[in-house]
Amino acid sequence: MDYEGQICRAPMERASFMLPVMVGCSYNRCKFCNLFRHLKYRELPLEQVEKELLRVKEAGGRPKKIFLGDGNAFGLGMRRLMDVLRLIHSYFPECDCINMDATVTSILKKTDEELGLLYENGVRHLYLGIESGLDDVLSFMEKDHDTAQAYEAVRRLQSAGMIFDAHIMTGVAGKGRGAENAEALAEFFHRTGPAHVVNFSMFLHREVPLYRHIADGSFVPADELENLEEERHLLERLDVPVLYDGFHDYIEMRVRGKLPGDREKMLSRLDGAIAKYKDEPRCYSYVQGECPELTRCAYGGCGGGEHRPEKIWDMDRKGDR
Repeated sequence: MDYEGQICRAPMERASFMLPVMVGCSYNRCKFCNLFRHLKYRELPLEQVEKELLRVKEAGGRPKKIFLGDGNAFGLGMRRLMDVLRLIHSYFPECDCINMDATVTSILKKTDEELGLLYENGVRHLYLGIESGLDDVLSFMEKDHDTAQAYEAVRRLQSAGMIFDAHIMTGVAGKGRGAENAEALAEFFHRTGPAHVVNFSMFLHREVPLYRHIADGSFVPADELENLEEERHLLERLDVPVLYDGFHDYIEMRVRGKLPGDREKMLSRLDGAIAKYKDEPRCYSYVQGECPELTRCAYGGCGGGEHRPEKIWDMDRKGDR
């Protein structure tokens, strides 16, 4: 498969056939995101999409589940999206599940009739970057929705028969607001009932606009200990049946299970990590480079002394002179 950029998809799609239909992300303005910033967004020609379908079929593939990439494939216009679905069914009539990333806005732009038509043509599962339950955080991070819009988008996609997974980020609300964000997210999930919640603890990239907000003090990041405590606060309050998968890649920590049954097991794992990091210097997930080739910033890693954000920015400003 010819693929431009880095492959990015939900862990639940690891066994799916990934079919690229675009390069990059049509929105690409979230302040924290580094996944597609180096790519120029464009839709792939249908001829290229069909060539990939033919290649897989000639290789003996018979996928029943297909994931459309890259960022926000659901944002394609209705005509183009239907053309892609028709191509898929012409090559793989046995495919009964077509999934993709979506934004709240891309859902709201489609009519109820269009959402129903997409479901009839195999679209089953959408992955939404909910990120936070706090409107001021969503606005600051330049997400293209607020909470009320997210509720409406979920209601409409569920009415059409689709299910959704929610992507969130511990640390997105900044220092001192983890518990507040966790409580707002718990309320959102209680009202919307996602199939999965996937939590990626937020990286602090050098290459994104958020970096300079940290430098000028308009955003104060949470350290990794606070991120773990935020996650614990969320899991204590989630009382809906949901699969949960929490990644803290920077400190190599992962928490997963099915709520509510696995709650105590997950809380115990978090308690162990929290106890560990309470006895260590503060650690921030500062990274540089393009995903997935991430390297840790010289002053942002774990251990070896206390790493304060202001020290990092002092070093950066000296280097800029």
